[in-house]
Amino acid sequence: MIYAVIAAFIIGYGCIVFEHPLKLDKTVPALIMGAIIWACISLGHIPVVGSDHHIAELDDVLLHHIGKVAEILFFLIGAMTIVELVDLHKGFSVITNRISTNSKKGMMYLICVLAFFLSATLDNLAATIVLVSLLRRLVPVREERLWFVSLAVIAANAGGAWSPIGDVTTTMLWIGKKVTTGGLISHLVIPAVVCIAVPALIASFLPAFKGKITQPIRDVAAEAETEKLLSSKIMLFVGVGALVSVPIFKTITHLPPYVGMMLALGVVWLVSEYIHPEENFDKVKDGHSYSAHHALSRIELASILFFLGILVAVAGLESATLPGQEVGLLASMAEAMDHAIPNQNLVIIVLGFLSAIIDNVPLVAASMGMYTFPTDDTLWHFIAYSAGTGGSMLIIGSAAGVAAMGMERIDFIWYLKNIAWLALVGFLAGAAVFIGLQSVF
Repeated sequence: MIYAVIAAFIIGYGCIVFEHPLKLDKTVPALIMGAIIWACISLGHIPVVGSDHHIAELDDVLLHHIGKVAEILFFLIGAMTIVELVDLHKGFSVITNRISTNSKKGMMYLICVLAFFLSATLDNLAATIVLVSLLRRLVPVREERLWFVSLAVIAANAGGAWSPIGDVTTTMLWIGKKVTTGGLISHLVIPAVVCIAVPALIASFLPAFKGKITQPIRDVAAEAETEKLLSSKIMLFVGVGALVSVPIFKTITHLPPYVGMMLALGVVWLVSEYIHPEENFDKVKDGHSYSAHHALSRIELASILFFLGILVAVAGLESATLPGQEVGLLASMAEAMDHAIPNQNLVIIVLGFLSAIIDNVPLVAASMGMYTFPTDDTLWHFIAYSAGTGGSMLIIGSAAGVAAMGMERIDFIWYLKNIAWLALVGFLAGAAVFIGLQSVF
């Protein structure tokens, strides 16, 4: 039955990759794959590994994983709702109306810088959601916008790698006392900059970033009037402030990020209930257009369910054990890779490639169980870099990529053909810089 688990993942993953030729929404195979993997584990009586890395009861292990998945989904729903609320009140117009450049190259550099620093401040997922919403206003033609969104994903993952709150995996290493904030920043900020600077520089010579952004004629006076009439500035500051408060709340309380996101959403929702977007605001007539209920209706639920299916499927691979083994499939693979490849740096680079295919969370969890190096050892910093930035090579290789894919319906094959090589060059360039710096210092 263990081979049925592996086969279910391969077939399901293949259907996700070829969603357009199959004319099948990627959410369908993701949900079916997740359910079938756990059904095979149950029917085959396959032993499963619990959070303590020991064989445990199936119900307990599944409940643990569903809880971890729910944390991510609640966080995603909260962040997307806040962004939609700000957008309903035209909060992003405060920013977009002040961006005067219509040069594709200039816009690309601006988005990369914003994504890099926003992801370090918020996290790569929330930063991507905010930037996709901004880009919908700045680059109205979808075919052009996909290129900017894709570069934003690479930049967000690079920015998240050097911050302890910028990515799930760096947060795991930070909480697990494998890295410190100062150690992470000092070792990874330069490789992370290189990881996005190289793809951005190469992309600036591509035809997609030549010329001017195609957009309708903007009525500056009308835009200024819209900003004046609507509660744009208040909702923008409240919304962004609420998102920024999430990592601060987590640092102070040591609670999971979704708890802080619940508080943030509640505060933004509260403000939206009492604020009057227009001067002559008729609550009965126009209130629904600016309400949180309307914002919730605009969320792409298919992408949430896709995320659910993918994470549940990967949890099955993490938990199911091979015959005679007492560690999960992913941990077994990590150990076999460690024995097969003599150079530790190569092992971690391969881990970066794997994080583009399989969720980087269980891979980092497996590495934390494999190695016993002290806090701030070079190995932990390189793992943080590889797991955080390697996922950019495929659109479904990171939380930021999955969010962008769901919001903009990015085709897997399109990303693979047009963007993957840029992400690969950036990843390898950053890795080379990291290894070079470590050898020098």
